[in-house]
Amino acid sequence: MFNHALSEFLDPGNPLGAVTYAIVFILLAILAGRVVNILARHSQSHLSDLTALRFVTQLLRVLIYLLAFIVYSRMIPQLKELGTTLLTGVSVAGVVIGIAAQSTLSNLVAGFSLVMYRPFHVGDEVQLTTPKGLTTGTVTNLSLGYTMLHDKDGEEVIVPNSVMSSNVVILTRARGAKAAGSRIIQAVDRDRSGGGSAGSGA
Repeated sequence: MFNHALSEFLDPGNPLGAVTYAIVFILLAILAGRVVNILARHSQSHLSDLTALRFVTQLLRVLIYLLAFIVYSRMIPQLKELGTTLLTGVSVAGVVIGIAAQSTLSNLVAGFSLVMYRPFHVGDEVQLTTPKGLTTGTVTNLSLGYTMLHDKDGEEVIVPNSVMSSNVVILTRARGAKAAGSRIIQAVDRDRSGGGSAGSGA
């Protein structure tokens, strides 16, 4: 009796086993995500620049959940068969999803560019044009899709990474600097500038 019940729990081919494995994989993904957060917090005290750390931390958490889902779907026969059936329409679905998520993917790619070229860092004070007009704010976070700023009125300004990477941004004060002259940077629009970011002292 006990062995039969145990085999039901451990058999991914029946509903009870599928639910059991789903719970296990969710818990493992949550645990792995927390481990990544703990390691990131411990690393903060040893790093002077947190821009890349925060971006990579979020990316790792997304990859952990994605990997857990892929492994889980390969273990469950019903999901594996469903995935094989859907392969015939994956090209059309990929095009549709790509068009629908064009803005999201653009922000993600721009985020990689901002981390790679680092035209500004977390803690820098920048100035750029927003729907409110010319806005000056301090960079507080660089996520997978957006750059967060705090302006001088205490409001949070959320700017898509694609905007930060393709528009002219004025770096008014670098992190840790008490005073600095303004410097205009073309964030990471390398295609137009021929591979270099424009910078001029003011």
